Amino acid sequence: MAIHAGQSVAIIGVSGSGKSTLLGMLAGLDRPSSGQVFLAGAEITALDEEQRARLRGEHVGFVFQNFQLLPSLTALENVMLPLEVKGSKDAQRRASEWLARVGLASRETHYPLQLSGGEQQRVAVARAFASEASILFADEPTGNLDTRTGETVADLLFSLNRERGTTLVLVTHDPKLAARCDRQLEMEAGELREVALA
Repeated sequence: MAIHAGQSVAIIGVSGSGKSTLLGMLAGLDRPSSGQVFLAGAEITALDEEQRARLRGEHVGFVFQNFQLLPSLTALENVMLPLEVKGSKDAQRRASEWLARVGLASRETHYPLQLSGGEQQRVAVARAFASEASILFADEPTGNLDTRTGETVADLLFSLNRERGTTLVLVTHDPKLAARCDRQLEMEAGELREVALA
């Protein structure tokens, strides 16, 4: 498979078909048992963990299905962390702006355990967006959100894709979200096929 810069691609399929595993391999979080994966022109399957982490830091934003927030950091600090790692001088301002964009301006000082599942998901989305990555991977980005908030987050995903040319690759069970993408790929029993769009 090949995903070109600026495309939006949905990976669909039943639970357990390997969608999240594929997403992790595409982002360099997991290593395939065979084959090659190229990310931003680099063969990430030939890189060690430190090199893959550096490449992800430069190019990748990732919205995890289980949030992956650090419990000892506030919402604001969780969003600031990848910005600070990249050396951003305005990490706090940018993190605050993104939390406001996902409707959490009043929750900046709250820790993950003080937030609902949907709020934690929005912090995770803000963290991925704040880094202004060229490639955004999202694993069920609206799965834990109510309809209205889910639509807001989806609009943010696609506005980033459209306005900044961010490549968007998402795993979803939501047919409406998948339909907004340029392409749909379906995983079935470990096999990947292109879905013909009407």
